[in-house]
Amino acid sequence: MSPADLLAFVPALMLGSLMGFFGGLFGIGGGIIAIPLLVLGYGMDQALAQGTALVMMVPNLLIGWWRYSRLYPVPLRRALAIGVCAATTTWLVAQVAIGLPSALLRTVFSVCLMLLAWRLLWQLRAHRHAAPHDGAARAAPRVAERYIPLVGMVGGSSMGLLGIGGGLVATPILTSVFAQRQTVAQSLSLALVAPSSIIALWSYAQAHRVDWHMGLPLAASGMLTVSAGVALAHRLPEQRMKTLFAWMLLATGGWLLLGMLWR
Repeated sequence: MSPADLLAFVPALMLGSLMGFFGGLFGIGGGIIAIPLLVLGYGMDQALAQGTALVMMVPNLLIGWWRYSRLYPVPLRRALAIGVCAATTTWLVAQVAIGLPSALLRTVFSVCLMLLAWRLLWQLRAHRHAAPHDGAARAAPRVAERYIPLVGMVGGSSMGLLGIGGGLVATPILTSVFAQRQTVAQSLSLALVAPSSIIALWSYAQAHRVDWHMGLPLAASGMLTVSAGVALAHRLPEQRMKTLFAWMLLATGGWLLLGMLWR
C-alpha cells in the first residue's frame, strides 16, 4: 500500500471517530451525518453511500445496544419481538431501495430527516407551553405497550430504504406515542436497528453497493468512540438531548437538499 493510500485512510478514520461518538450520544448508528458526507464529500451516489455507512453503523449499533441495555434494560421478549419485525421488514424494503434512482433516494432521505426534525421540535415546544410547571408527571401512552413491536416494521422500512432508522424513526414514535423516556426509547431503538442494520448491510453488499475500503476504516475508528457518546448521553438532561437530536436532523436534511441544488 502506497503512502497516498495510507493518507486516504486518515479522513475516514477521523470521520468514523466523530460518527461513533454521535451514534452513542443519540442512540443511532451515525449514518445521518456519514451518508451526507459520503455523498457530498466523496461523490458517492445515495445507495452506495448508504451501503458504505452501514459498514460503520453495524458495529457502532451493536456496541451502543450493549451499553444502553446495561444502563437502561428493557424486557428481552420485547427487544426480540421488535428486532425480528424490523429485520424482516428491512430485507423486504432494501430489495426495492437498491433499484431506485439515486436522486429520488437522496430527496426522500433529506425530506424524511427534515420532517422528523420539525415534528420533534414542535413536540418540544408544545411540551414547554403545555406543562412547564410539571416536572414529575409523564404523559400516558396513547397506544398500548403491547404494540411496541410494530414500531419495528416502521423502523425496518426506514432502515431498508434509507440506511437509517433507529434514533430517527423509532425513537420519536416510542417517546410520543408510547410515552417512553428518551433513554429507554433509544435502548429499544437500538434493539430494533442492531439486527436490521446487519440485514441492510447484507442486502446492499449483495447488490455491490458498499465501498469496503472506505467503510472498514469508518467502522474501526467509530468503535473507539461510541462508548464515550453513550456515557455523555447518560449525563445530559432529557430535553436537551431531544433538542440537539432534532437540530442535527434538520441541519443534515437541509445540507443534502442544498447540495443537490448546487450541483
